[in-house]
Amino acid sequence: MAETASRTGERTAARAEDLHREYGRGQAAVRALRGVSVELAPGTFTAVMGPSGSGKTTLLHCLAGMDRPTRGSVWWGGTEVSRLPERRLAELRRDRVGFVFQAFNLMPAMTVAQNVELPGRLAGHRPDRDRVRDALARVGLAGRERHRPGQLSGGQQQRVAIARALVSRPRVLFADEPTGALDRATGHEILALLRAGVDQDGRTCVMVTHDPVAAGYADRVLLLADGLVVDELDRPTAARVAGRLSRLGG
Repeated sequence: MAETASRTGERTAARAEDLHREYGRGQAAVRALRGVSVELAPGTFTAVMGPSGSGKTTLLHCLAGMDRPTRGSVWWGGTEVSRLPERRLAELRRDRVGFVFQAFNLMPAMTVAQNVELPGRLAGHRPDRDRVRDALARVGLAGRERHRPGQLSGGQQQRVAIARALVSRPRVLFADEPTGALDRATGHEILALLRAGVDQDGRTCVMVTHDPVAAGYADRVLLLADGLVVDELDRPTAARVAGRLSRLGG
């Protein structure tokens, strides 16, 4: 069994097996996921879409180790993470995955550099200034280390959030509606940045989005409805995605 898991881990960056997630108990329980199995190949870009309440954000959070499944398992490479003690999971999450939020979640009183350093500091690590500068340069913010979030545009703030997620050089980057608070032109810049991380750095990216145009940057789209994966599109276009979503009521 361990050998099989190891071989599978070599082929996948992350995967979920028969994932269930329920909130609440009894008749009031909400079944957000109802047996979802997905595999994410290294160096690929996957978009997760579906109507409101379909379970897409829950799936993202479970895959990223930010939520625990009620049943089923989550693997990062050959390591099952869904049953790890919280402290060990937090260590792995810090070192192996990054997460980008729609709302940026930057600390306004801190400089750009301090925001990028923050996860490492909270984990008790001394900041690596070279890594911070490199992460900011990769997102086009070289020289902005001493600025504060309020001095930046929304797109620049999201770039800081991406740099914060990339500073640990994660194998997998999870993004929850990363362009939802941005105008379309700025959103395209952020999506191009995520796409470049896949193509140039071999990173695996998983993004929840409601926007068919954003999904067009991905290699694959997973469509969820009622807590299940109901469709999948390879090499998606905005038009194809929009058509499938309309049939799902998304």
